[in-house]
Amino acid sequence: MLACMLFSCKTPKLKDAIAKQELGEYYEAAAIYRKLYTKSKPDQKELRSYIAYRMGDCNRLVNNIPRATSAYLNALRYDYPDSTLYLRLGQMYQRNGGYADAIKYYNQYLELDSGNMIARNGIIGSEMAPLRNQNPTLYKVAKMEIFNSRRSEFCPMLYGDKGKYDQLYFNSTRGIVNKDSVSGITGMKNNALFLATKNEHGVWQKPEEVDDPVTTEFDHGTPSFPRDGKTMYYTYCSYDGTDPRTAEIYVSSRSGASWGKGQRVNIIKDSVTLLAHPAVSPDGMYLYFVTDAVGGYGGKDLFRTRLVGGNDFSGLENLGPEINTSGDEMFPYVRDSATIYFASNGHPGMGGLDLFKATLDSTGKWNVENMGVPINSMADDFGITFEGEKESGFFSSNRNDGRGWDHIYSFEYPTVTIFIEGYVSDVEEYVIDGAMVHIVGKDGLNVKVPVKPDGSYRVELERDISYVMMASAPGYLNQHFELKTDPEERNETYYVDFYLSPIDKPVVVENIFYDFDKATLRPESKEALDQIIKVLNENPNVTIELGAHTDRKGSEKYNEGLAQRRAQSVVDYLIESGIDSERLTAKGYGKLVPKVIHKKLAEKYPFLPEDTVLTEEFVGTLTPEQQEIADQLNRRTEFQVTGLEYNLR
Repeated sequence: MLACMLFSCKTPKLKDAIAKQELGEYYEAAAIYRKLYTKSKPDQKELRSYIAYRMGDCNRLVNNIPRATSAYLNALRYDYPDSTLYLRLGQMYQRNGGYADAIKYYNQYLELDSGNMIARNGIIGSEMAPLRNQNPTLYKVAKMEIFNSRRSEFCPMLYGDKGKYDQLYFNSTRGIVNKDSVSGITGMKNNALFLATKNEHGVWQKPEEVDDPVTTEFDHGTPSFPRDGKTMYYTYCSYDGTDPRTAEIYVSSRSGASWGKGQRVNIIKDSVTLLAHPAVSPDGMYLYFVTDAVGGYGGKDLFRTRLVGGNDFSGLENLGPEINTSGDEMFPYVRDSATIYFASNGHPGMGGLDLFKATLDSTGKWNVENMGVPINSMADDFGITFEGEKESGFFSSNRNDGRGWDHIYSFEYPTVTIFIEGYVSDVEEYVIDGAMVHIVGKDGLNVKVPVKPDGSYRVELERDISYVMMASAPGYLNQHFELKTDPEERNETYYVDFYLSPIDKPVVVENIFYDFDKATLRPESKEALDQIIKVLNENPNVTIELGAHTDRKGSEKYNEGLAQRRAQSVVDYLIESGIDSERLTAKGYGKLVPKVIHKKLAEKYPFLPEDTVLTEEFVGTLTPEQQEIADQLNRRTEFQVTGLEYNLR
């Protein structure tokens, strides 16, 4: 405190600000630059532009975006000569949601450095941001007031055993241990480790500071736990007032209910190279982390090293150019061997750090996808953790905080359910015993679902997938249906009913029409005829007879001839449509085989008792209106299965 008081009484000097900035104490450096800028005179353009630019850099690095933007604009006003100023202004306007201005400054920078990918991706991100805002994902995001305070908190990490994630670790500047500390980097207290737990009802409780030997007065951050829960890797930043500050990875072991004193891991021998944000793979084989080590793509990159055992590691592997950019890639979270989440300001994003999902394809290439709005915002969004395999968890963001301080947010992706359901019945709409629905999908689904006693079935499907379905039952012909589910992320239920044709009795083909007293098929018959073709294609071993029937009017000989010609017209249509003639027989019955009333018709026409045969004599006893209905029922075209071994010969 005395040192701070003596320092504050000194006249600020430019060399003091530069020294603080080089040590990484950006908050203190920014304060000195601000005083120097105020004391400088407007005609000292070169000095003012130099101070303003460096003040902008320091404020940018402590997330004070309004002050950074103002400082960079002052540097522009006084003709600061470094073209990087345009890049920084583009980034600041993008962080503020001023996408049109961001694009303008990015383009000005590209006029001088046309190949710069940070500027190019900045333009892409700024162009895409309004579209992402207009088309948010289904994620639900909420600020976790129970975890947050008036200070800063970030990098939540769920912890628990046996798949029970009932503890949450995170870092916060509200700590009691560090109450007298002031970080020269941020101007806040050093970060301490906090723990929140769920009560017996599964409700999160107010977090408490971890008071274990792992706790020190220095900065802590980003914990990660192997599956056994007995080890914690975390970021640790000690303080050295003479050398530049850097982050290191430490490891602590659990003894009973306490975390022991941390030890530095030996991934890289020197203590100058930055190592931070450790993330253990679920299988415990690798430790992923962030470093600015040699061999990267610029800025901070994601690497991994093999965990040999204890504090021993084997080799360094850069995750490659699909993930790493010339910007910063940080805060990895390894969900499984083929899925990594991370934050980046190098890929096209909304502004600041965005959260990305990287998935490994069969060729070994990482495919990177922005997680979109509302997970991402124009501010920094980072440090995600998932509740096991659920699409829910927590992340950090400094959105809507004018000071640039981080807070913890929850996220949850609503469960999108897609079902297909319906009924399987016979052509008379009665339930069939022993019916089955077989569904095969391009997602690998292959299920046979027994139909329920009421004839219904229901199966859950995936979106944007093609499926082939087949309903079958003993004594009935199979029926197929093809379905492509909608790619849109929304709840959906598809309804498909199957009506199976029996093998042992004739089936009336509805809606086949002929010209009056002729055998010529009318155009409106095509839909019904195409259904017969579909049945035959779906049952390639079946042969059928097409039987045509007339009403009671006219002589037997005439009606039989007319019926034969009509049956042959149907057969001819089927042959022209590709059905083998050997599978088809045409038979004209005329009025020799009157219709027998089944249960469904009896329900529809109460004047026609079930099992009644519509003979000429019976029809003659009906009223004229009833006779017309009976005659219409007798005028019909039917198909009857005659064999089941056509392709088996």
